[in-house]
Amino acid sequence: MNPLKRQQMFERLCQANPNPTTELAFSTPFELLTAVLLSAQATDVSVNAATAKLFPLANTPRTILDLGEKSLVDCIRTIGLYQTKAKHLRQTCQILLDQYNGQVPEDREALEGLPGVGRKTANVVLNTAFGWETIAVDTHIFRVANRTGLAKGKTVLEVEKKLLKNVPANFRRNAHHWLILHGRYVCKARKPECYRCGLSDLCDFKPKTPLPGSRHAF
Repeated sequence: MNPLKRQQMFERLCQANPNPTTELAFSTPFELLTAVLLSAQATDVSVNAATAKLFPLANTPRTILDLGEKSLVDCIRTIGLYQTKAKHLRQTCQILLDQYNGQVPEDREALEGLPGVGRKTANVVLNTAFGWETIAVDTHIFRVANRTGLAKGKTVLEVEKKLLKNVPANFRRNAHHWLILHGRYVCKARKPECYRCGLSDLCDFKPKTPLPGSRHAF
Protein backbone atom coordinates (compact mmCIF):
# COMPACT_ATOMS: atom_id res chain seq x y z
CA MET A 1 0.00 0.00 0.00
CA ASN A 2 1.46 3.34 -1.05
CA PRO A 3 1.62 6.43 1.20
CA LEU A 4 -1.29 8.15 -0.56
CA LYS A 5 -3.60 5.21 0.07
CA ARG A 6 -2.54 5.06 3.71
CA GLN A 7 -3.27 8.76 4.08
CA GLN A 8 -6.67 8.38 2.45
CA MET A 9 -7.49 5.36 4.61
CA PHE A 10 -6.96 7.23 7.86
CA GLU A 11 -8.64 10.37 6.60
CA ARG A 12 -11.77 8.30 6.00
CA LEU A 13 -11.53 6.53 9.34
CA CYS A 14 -11.15 9.90 11.04
CA GLN A 15 -14.08 11.41 9.17
CA ALA A 16 -16.31 8.50 10.18
CA ASN A 17 -15.17 8.54 13.81
CA PRO A 18 -13.25 11.70 14.79
CA ASN A 19 -12.74 10.76 18.44
CA PRO A 20 -12.32 6.99 18.74
CA THR A 21 -11.62 5.34 22.07
CA THR A 22 -11.65 1.96 23.74
CA GLU A 23 -14.95 0.22 24.41
CA LEU A 24 -13.69 -0.81 27.84
CA ALA A 25 -15.32 1.21 30.63
CA PHE A 26 -12.82 3.06 32.84
CA SER A 27 -12.28 6.40 34.54
CA THR A 28 -8.67 6.18 35.79
CA PRO A 29 -5.41 4.67 34.52
CA PHE A 30 -5.69 1.95 37.15
CA GLU A 31 -9.23 1.06 36.08
CA LEU A 32 -8.03 0.86 32.48
CA LEU A 33 -5.07 -1.35 33.44
CA THR A 34 -7.44 -3.61 35.38
CA ALA A 35 -9.92 -3.84 32.51
CA VAL A 36 -7.24 -4.61 29.93
CA LEU A 37 -5.65 -7.21 32.21
CA LEU A 38 -9.05 -8.88 32.54
CA SER A 39 -9.78 -8.69 28.81
CA ALA A 40 -7.45 -11.47 27.62
CA GLN A 41 -9.59 -14.07 25.81
CA ALA A 42 -12.72 -12.17 26.83
CA THR A 43 -14.99 -9.67 25.13
CA ASP A 44 -15.15 -6.02 26.14
CA VAL A 45 -18.84 -6.53 26.93
CA SER A 46 -18.07 -9.31 29.42
CA VAL A 47 -15.24 -7.31 31.00
CA ASN A 48 -17.44 -4.24 31.36
CA ALA A 49 -20.10 -6.37 33.06
CA ALA A 50 -17.50 -7.66 35.51
CA THR A 51 -15.93 -4.27 36.25
CA ALA A 52 -19.40 -2.77 36.73
CA LYS A 53 -19.60 -5.07 39.76
CA LEU A 54 -15.99 -4.63 40.82
CA PHE A 55 -15.24 -0.91 40.52
CA PRO A 56 -18.04 0.36 42.81
CA LEU A 57 -16.55 -1.90 45.50
CA ALA A 58 -12.86 -1.46 44.72
CA ASN A 59 -11.07 0.55 42.04
CA THR A 60 -7.62 1.21 43.48
CA PRO A 61 -4.74 -1.15 44.29
CA ARG A 62 -5.36 -0.82 48.04
CA THR A 63 -9.12 -1.34 47.92
CA ILE A 64 -8.81 -4.36 45.63
CA LEU A 65 -6.37 -5.99 48.04
CA ASP A 66 -8.63 -5.09 50.96
CA LEU A 67 -11.58 -6.59 49.10
CA GLY A 68 -10.03 -10.03 49.42
CA GLU A 69 -9.48 -12.78 46.87
CA LYS A 70 -12.89 -14.43 47.29
CA SER A 71 -14.87 -11.23 46.73
CA LEU A 72 -12.66 -10.30 43.76
CA VAL A 73 -13.23 -13.70 42.18
CA ASP A 74 -16.97 -13.39 42.76
CA CYS A 75 -16.98 -10.12 40.80
CA ILE A 76 -15.05 -11.42 37.79
CA ARG A 77 -15.98 -15.11 37.61
CA THR A 78 -18.14 -14.51 34.52
CA ILE A 79 -15.05 -13.90 32.36
CA GLY A 80 -12.58 -16.49 31.10
CA LEU A 81 -9.52 -17.45 33.17
CA TYR A 82 -10.93 -15.49 36.10
CA GLN A 83 -8.90 -17.29 38.77
CA THR A 84 -5.57 -16.61 37.06
CA LYS A 85 -6.60 -13.03 36.33
CA ALA A 86 -7.60 -12.47 39.95
CA LYS A 87 -4.20 -13.73 41.07
CA HIS A 88 -2.36 -11.49 38.59
CA LEU A 89 -4.46 -8.47 39.50
CA ARG A 90 -3.78 -8.88 43.21
CA GLN A 91 -0.05 -9.32 42.55
CA THR A 92 -0.08 -6.24 40.34
CA CYS A 93 -1.84 -4.22 43.03
CA GLN A 94 0.80 -5.19 45.58
CA ILE A 95 3.63 -4.19 43.24
CA LEU A 96 1.96 -0.85 42.47
CA LEU A 97 1.68 -0.14 46.19
CA ASP A 98 5.20 -1.31 47.02
CA GLN A 99 7.06 0.27 44.11
CA TYR A 100 4.92 3.04 42.56
CA ASN A 101 3.01 4.62 45.42
CA GLY A 102 -0.17 2.97 44.18
CA GLN A 103 0.01 4.69 40.78
CA VAL A 104 0.15 3.16 37.31
CA PRO A 105 3.64 3.92 35.96
CA GLU A 106 3.90 5.75 32.65
CA ASP A 107 6.77 3.51 31.59
CA ARG A 108 6.76 0.55 29.21
CA GLU A 109 9.34 -1.54 31.04
CA ALA A 110 7.62 -1.01 34.38
CA LEU A 111 4.22 -1.94 32.94
CA GLU A 112 5.53 -5.07 31.24
CA GLY A 113 7.04 -6.11 34.56
CA LEU A 114 3.59 -6.40 36.14
CA PRO A 115 1.99 -9.89 36.39
CA GLY A 116 -0.36 -10.57 33.49
CA VAL A 117 0.76 -7.47 31.61
CA GLY A 118 2.48 -7.97 28.26
CA ARG A 119 3.44 -5.63 25.45
CA LYS A 120 -0.11 -5.38 24.11
CA THR A 121 -1.58 -4.40 27.47
CA ALA A 122 1.23 -1.92 28.08
CA ASN A 123 0.59 -0.35 24.67
CA VAL A 124 -3.11 0.05 25.41
CA VAL A 125 -2.42 1.75 28.74
CA LEU A 126 0.31 4.00 27.33
CA ASN A 127 -1.89 5.02 24.40
CA THR A 128 -5.29 5.34 26.04
CA ALA A 129 -4.38 6.53 29.53
CA PHE A 130 -1.27 8.57 28.76
CA GLY A 131 -1.63 9.61 25.12
CA TRP A 132 1.43 7.83 23.72
CA GLU A 133 1.52 7.12 19.98
CA THR A 134 1.56 3.37 20.46
CA ILE A 135 -0.41 0.67 18.65
CA ALA A 136 -1.46 -2.45 20.54
CA VAL A 137 -1.70 -5.21 17.95
CA ASP A 138 -4.43 -7.66 18.89
CA THR A 139 -6.04 -10.26 16.60
CA HIS A 140 -8.27 -7.62 14.96
CA ILE A 141 -5.45 -5.21 14.16
CA PHE A 142 -3.14 -8.03 13.04
CA ARG A 143 -5.83 -9.18 10.59
CA VAL A 144 -6.73 -5.72 9.28
CA ALA A 145 -3.09 -4.71 8.83
CA ASN A 146 -2.29 -7.84 6.83
CA ARG A 147 -5.54 -8.09 4.91
CA THR A 148 -5.59 -4.48 3.75
CA GLY A 149 -1.87 -4.34 3.02
CA LEU A 150 -1.38 -1.52 5.50
CA ALA A 151 1.33 -3.38 7.39
CA LYS A 152 1.98 -6.99 6.46
CA GLY A 153 3.90 -9.17 8.90
CA LYS A 154 4.10 -12.68 10.30
CA THR A 155 4.35 -11.67 13.95
CA VAL A 156 2.55 -9.20 16.17
CA LEU A 157 5.75 -7.26 16.82
CA GLU A 158 6.57 -7.07 13.11
CA VAL A 159 3.12 -5.68 12.35
CA GLU A 160 3.36 -3.21 15.24
CA LYS A 161 6.70 -1.84 14.01
CA LYS A 162 5.43 -1.54 10.44
CA LEU A 163 2.27 0.24 11.59
CA LEU A 164 4.28 2.77 13.57
CA LYS A 165 6.29 3.38 10.41
CA ASN A 166 3.41 3.36 7.92
CA VAL A 167 0.62 5.20 9.73
CA PRO A 168 0.78 8.95 8.94
CA ALA A 169 2.09 10.84 11.96
CA ASN A 170 -1.02 12.97 12.45
CA PHE A 171 -3.18 9.82 12.76
CA ARG A 172 -0.85 7.71 14.90
CA ARG A 173 -2.39 8.72 18.22
CA ASN A 174 -5.80 7.22 17.35
CA ALA A 175 -4.77 4.52 14.87
CA HIS A 176 -5.08 1.75 17.45
CA HIS A 177 -8.74 2.48 18.10
CA TRP A 178 -9.71 2.99 14.46
CA LEU A 179 -8.13 -0.28 13.38
CA ILE A 180 -9.50 -2.39 16.21
CA LEU A 181 -13.03 -1.06 15.71
CA HIS A 182 -12.78 -1.60 11.97
CA GLY A 183 -11.67 -5.18 12.52
CA ARG A 184 -14.33 -5.83 15.13
CA TYR A 185 -17.32 -4.50 13.18
CA VAL A 186 -16.46 -4.41 9.45
CA CYS A 187 -13.31 -6.32 8.50
CA LYS A 188 -14.41 -9.39 10.43
CA ALA A 189 -12.36 -12.57 10.66
CA ARG A 190 -14.60 -15.11 8.95
CA LYS A 191 -16.23 -12.86 6.41
CA PRO A 192 -15.22 -9.24 5.95
CA GLU A 193 -18.14 -6.96 5.07
CA CYS A 194 -16.48 -5.34 2.06
CA TYR A 195 -19.84 -4.30 0.63
CA ARG A 196 -20.25 -1.69 3.37
CA CYS A 197 -16.60 -0.85 3.98
CA GLY A 198 -15.53 2.72 3.34
CA LEU A 199 -11.98 1.54 2.65
CA SER A 200 -12.72 -1.18 0.11
CA ASP A 201 -11.28 0.69 -2.88
CA LEU A 202 -8.01 1.24 -0.99
CA CYS A 203 -7.67 -2.28 0.36
CA ASP A 204 -5.51 -5.07 -1.12
CA PHE A 205 -7.95 -7.84 -0.15
CA LYS A 206 -9.42 -9.73 -3.10
CA PRO A 207 -11.98 -10.82 -3.97
CA LYS A 208 -14.16 -8.37 -2.11
CA THR A 209 -16.99 -9.95 -0.17
CA PRO A 210 -20.30 -9.26 -1.94
CA LEU A 211 -23.53 -8.08 -0.41
CA PRO A 212 -25.42 -11.11 0.98
CA GLY A 213 -27.77 -12.41 -1.68
CA SER A 214 -25.76 -11.10 -4.62
CA ARG A 215 -23.96 -13.49 -6.94
CA HIS A 216 -20.59 -11.93 -7.53
CA ALA A 217 -17.77 -10.47 -5.55
CA PHE A 218 -16.48 -7.10 -6.69
